[in-house]
Amino acid sequence: MKHGVAFRKFSRTTSHRNLMLRNLVTALFEHEQIRTTLPKAKDTARLAEKVCSRYSMTIFLSIQGQIITLGKRGTESAYKRAQAFVLKPAVLPKLFGTFSKRYAKRPGGYTRIHRIDNRTGDNAPMALLELVDNPRDFKFEMTARAVGRDLLTEQLRRNAPRTVLNSGVDATESITKEVKLGVRDKGELRPSTRINLQKVVKYRASSALKEIGKRASTWIETLLAIPLQQKRAQIATNASADAKNKAKTSNYVEKFPKATIRSGAAVPGDVRSAVRLAKGAIARPHRPPRTISLSSPTPYNSQTLHPL
Repeated sequence: MKHGVAFRKFSRTTSHRNLMLRNLVTALFEHEQIRTTLPKAKDTARLAEKVCSRYSMTIFLSIQGQIITLGKRGTESAYKRAQAFVLKPAVLPKLFGTFSKRYAKRPGGYTRIHRIDNRTGDNAPMALLELVDNPRDFKFEMTARAVGRDLLTEQLRRNAPRTVLNSGVDATESITKEVKLGVRDKGELRPSTRINLQKVVKYRASSALKEIGKRASTWIETLLAIPLQQKRAQIATNASADAKNKAKTSNYVEKFPKATIRSGAAVPGDVRSAVRLAKGAIARPHRPPRTISLSSPTPYNSQTLHPL
């Protein structure tokens, strides 16, 4: 039961926790995209756009609405309340200028969380927290790539790859048609891709269609160029390998790949014992037994004996 559990405490004191979250919110407004752990990202997004009146800190109680909503209001009272929360004063002009114009028609939902890899060391789940419709919008880029992939798949069903590469794919025209279609309507894109496309361009300017069409066309050219590059690289690798084989004296053994000897592995013709095979490279090198040859003593005779 969730009784008395208001928020995450992050194993910190109240002052340390609140200052850490304020710092994360300030960094989010400054860079518009930050990478942190998933629990911190959730609480930072909650502070950045949701009501903060439940927190016990006095500075939090002064923020009666959403932080970005204060920037959209543009009043002196909203400016003072945002100034009391943000740690860097240089962020305030961006909050009351850029963000207020960007999110003028958007009723809410100014942040987005993407789950990414786990952190090396403690395996903590990491997340990418960003403001929507920012210049480096992660979802906008991934949607453009999904649109390009679907359009290319549709073109390859009808034409050969060489024909598609020479003629190209007009992604902007197809995107303009797909935005007007419904979920159940049949088009060139998959339903999930069409829904994401409509979401990312819903509150953007009309130039967003041209921008996403340009990125989709670039990704289509990349997908078409990857097999050609791989083929050219393979041809160059084979040519260099053939040149090396012709330069040196080749025999029957050199045509087989040379594999490294591992523990317990025996190559053809190996006559070592099982114990030495199990030890592998750890075993001491086998040396032949040392034989000490002692020359026989010179016999005494009249020639070897010298008088004193």
